[in-house]
Amino acid sequence: MIEVLEDMPEGVIGFRASGHVSADDYRDVLLPPMKAQVEAGEVRLVYAIGPGFEKFEAGALVQDSKVGLTLGIGHIHAWKKCAIVTDTEWVVKAIHAFGFMSPGEVATYPLDQLDAAAEWAAA
Repeated sequence: MIEVLEDMPEGVIGFRASGHVSADDYRDVLLPPMKAQVEAGEVRLVYAIGPGFEKFEAGALVQDSKVGLTLGIGHIHAWKKCAIVTDTEWVVKAIHAFGFMSPGEVATYPLDQLDAAAEWAAA
């Protein structure tokens, strides 16, 4: 599931993925606020993966790709900062390997540094 993180600094949106993340989670929870940020012209994002994260379902990966194409590449100049907060090693490795393809700055933080990630995204 994906939930909205409410205690983010002004101008930063945040989400937490836990358990099984589905396509519906992307469409219903993540996509509406992401679209609003992109349309406002500035995206500063904190995306926490865990604790309790198990997997992205296949449909979620498809939705993630669609979001990347439509909101990422389609609005490349809106993306300022994206902090990925996780202790899931394969996610950290993937971000380090492919983060250069993301618009804006990308940084990773361990789960116990969520506040630092939010501060970085806001700065």
